[in-house]
Amino acid sequence: MSDDARDLAEAQRRHWQNTYTAHPGMYGEKPSAPAVHAALVFRAAGAEDVLELGAGHGRDALYFAREGFTVQATDFSPTGLEQLKRAAHDQGVAERVTTAVHDVREPLPLPDASVDAVFAHMLLCMALSTKEIHTLVGEIRRVLRPGGTFVYTVRHTGDAHYGAGTSHGDDIYEHGGFAVHFFPRHLVDSLADGWTLDDVHAFEEGDLPRRLWRVTQTLPR
Repeated sequence: MSDDARDLAEAQRRHWQNTYTAHPGMYGEKPSAPAVHAALVFRAAGAEDVLELGAGHGRDALYFAREGFTVQATDFSPTGLEQLKRAAHDQGVAERVTTAVHDVREPLPLPDASVDAVFAHMLLCMALSTKEIHTLVGEIRRVLRPGGTFVYTVRHTGDAHYGAGTSHGDDIYEHGGFAVHFFPRHLVDSLADGWTLDDVHAFEEGDLPRRLWRVTQTLPR
């Protein structure tokens, strides 16, 4: 990692720590629409355990747990995960949720073929380089069992903030202290190499609105 990339990564870590500290439970308790979709997909595939990357304060991880899945939730913000653990206890699902502080630039702290499904809502479009994203998807492939499903969402190059703010290169733009890697379609296709690309669904979220893709892909058995 270059010094500039390392500085950006550390700045983003501080940004999220400060954000979760200042705004506990900032996304509320209601699950995201992609998580509701993912739960249906995971259940149809017979999944029992879910790994969520970039879980934040846990609205989606907690939803998966309430739906009966065993959930492993990771994030690089200890503050967000502490909020998740408290909420899991309050909601009576603590026995189905484990957490781990983890930066996805590092190998996933899980054995090979150890989870049925992986979910990541806007995690892949954080301040990660294209190379780091490919490496992460390789790690996801490693920890998924054969036939496992990966559902992720990303902001794409049709988003209103694409090209706005400070450019960090590699389609990464920082706006309001928040850096985003905006995905071109060819990046989605390349990340599905060796997988079955089940669905690429365009949707909008938030007040801007943010424009995203929800991607569902499956490992061969």
